[in-house]
Amino acid sequence: MPAGFPDFRLGNVLATSFTATLTERRGDAVERIPTPHRLVDWLAVNGLAVESCTDAQLELARELRESIHAAATAGALQDALPASAVQVLNDRSTQGRAAAVLTPEGERRWQLGSSRVEDALSVIAADAISIIAGERDGKLALCASPTCQAAFFDTSQSRTRKWCDMNTCGNRQKKARFIANQRKSSL
Repeated sequence: MPAGFPDFRLGNVLATSFTATLTERRGDAVERIPTPHRLVDWLAVNGLAVESCTDAQLELARELRESIHAAATAGALQDALPASAVQVLNDRSTQGRAAAVLTPEGERRWQLGSSRVEDALSVIAADAISIIAGERDGKLALCASPTCQAAFFDTSQSRTRKWCDMNTCGNRQKKARFIANQRKSSL
């Protein structure tokens, strides 16, 4: 990744990985797509390459990201879905042109209609709709880290995962517990 920008947090689920472009929502928030070019980079890393991005398209992407986060959080808490978030998800899903295609290796890939940001956002919105509607095997959950609390899609066998990412939030929490226990034992 280019110097000066925080690394992307990449996961196995497109929609929740997209919400992770803003992390530490309850602490010192880290914006991982601060510029249109960084959104282009994130989309490319996730198989949704676009040619360019304007400031207005970046704002559409951020609005989608926050709507996915709001709807996924409500889903994880089993609350009513926010009407405004549902509207944004539906609008972004229908405003792009993308199609699922099968590769010679038997994998599904997305083919964007015109390599526009709106086409890529429609794929992300469709993925979020699939998860929030309960169409995929897994469960929406919230990260146990008090500074993160990101919504994530738990596909673990037991569906008891606690952190959005073990390498970041999970390790931070385990380290904090270890240090606290060390202090207690030295008293």
